[in-house]
Amino acid sequence: MKNYTALLEKIYEINDLQKAAGLMNWDRETYMPPKGAAMRNLQLGTLSRLAHEMFTAVEMGELIENAASEVQDAAHDYDSTEASLIRHLQRSYAEARLIPSDFVRRQTEISGEAWQAWAKARAEADFASFQPHLEKVVGLGQELADLYGYEDEKYDALLDKFERGMKTADVRAIFAQVKEETVPLIAAISEKTDSVDASFLHRPYDVATQKALAPYFAQSVGYDLERGHIGEVIHPFATSFSRDDARITTRYYPDFLNPFLFGTLHESGHAMYEQGTGAELARTPLARGTSSGIHESQSRLFENLVGRSRGYWQRHFAHLQAAFPEALGDVDTEQFYRAINKVQPSFIRVEADELTYNMHIILRFELEQALINGDLAVADVPTAWNDKMQELLGIVPPSDKEGCLQDVHWTRPMFGYFPTYALGGLYAAQLMVTAQAQEPSITAELADGQVTTLLAWLRTNIHQHGRKYDPPELIQRVTGQPLTPAPFVRYATKKFSEIYEL
Repeated sequence: MKNYTALLEKIYEINDLQKAAGLMNWDRETYMPPKGAAMRNLQLGTLSRLAHEMFTAVEMGELIENAASEVQDAAHDYDSTEASLIRHLQRSYAEARLIPSDFVRRQTEISGEAWQAWAKARAEADFASFQPHLEKVVGLGQELADLYGYEDEKYDALLDKFERGMKTADVRAIFAQVKEETVPLIAAISEKTDSVDASFLHRPYDVATQKALAPYFAQSVGYDLERGHIGEVIHPFATSFSRDDARITTRYYPDFLNPFLFGTLHESGHAMYEQGTGAELARTPLARGTSSGIHESQSRLFENLVGRSRGYWQRHFAHLQAAFPEALGDVDTEQFYRAINKVQPSFIRVEADELTYNMHIILRFELEQALINGDLAVADVPTAWNDKMQELLGIVPPSDKEGCLQDVHWTRPMFGYFPTYALGGLYAAQLMVTAQAQEPSITAELADGQVTTLLAWLRTNIHQHGRKYDPPELIQRVTGQPLTPAPFVRYATKKFSEIYEL
């Protein structure tokens, strides 16, 4: 297939440019000297513009269509890499053509400047210094929504880029059901919250020891460090440059154990998805997770359904305890299991328990819609944030560092991403139920802190496909039904009712 081969060569070139930009992004957030920011933003702007112009060229459209005819003539079936790539490229090309290359350059440069401003503002709890940058980013988000276009709600245009096929109204309905089912459970637990002691999680924990332990916990769930790397950042993330170079980051607090443990497990879940994509998808846009929500299903699954399970810590607590004998010497496995699952409203999203975590996402989801619709001025974000925290969690952050400045996402127009964190938790529970039904040995392995069969099941049913299927199609294929909050609600109700003896 001459035209298909020519298309692949061009796609490979674009992929290489994008991965080069990704590597520069990784470096910027990990090891780049602070004064390198201004030049790095310009470099990233150039690479992003070039990749966009190559992909949106008229010649690329002709290549895609000529290759599509060859694939059709060769009778490649729907599930084949060839047919899947053509489907993805036809849609992506049409959408990318809606975005001017100058917008791509401006977005990259504005986001780079905003990241530097956010890091400083967060450290100093100074929202005012970040405000003008956030105003520009919100403006980019509004402009992007208009460029893509939408039928119902402006936010739909942005949400669809992170969770294909999902509408704002769909998320609103799902979140309403989650609130209805879990708020009474949270309320019942609040009356017994003192029955779980988690104070020892805030004892002194040597940072160097945490760093030495990070590889152990990442590998305990299947992260391949020969194809990975663990870095340190302000706000953890994972990124990949190929299936053989999928990197994670985490962070370490000297007086709180959870961020390092569960940040490492969370990002390992993301990276393992990328490591598990089919080798035949390499250097194409299919060699990624299919959506943010499905991606988050992998990170939330290994962070919570595995990493906060009793079985996991029955296997691994002794190793952790040996590393911190003074802090954990008087703690047993059951006490630790209960402590890491303590349900209590908290200020920081990434440190929240499984139940109250969804309230953090609902807060951001509602504020983002208001910002994109122009119903909320950026200057009023801190007040609106604190009001929502009081409404949803009954607490108010002591400063904007613990409030509206805590997340990195609003340094770039990622509006529409936050809902996928909660959707990921729901996908994870639904996938786990299916995996255990299809492979009964998974349940026994998890009770013994092992994930071998579970990871193999995920490799077969989720990871290897990359972006071949959109989220609604993938979840239907794998579980036999659309996304539903029911498995998560059952799982959470059973787990926390047992912990709190409800």
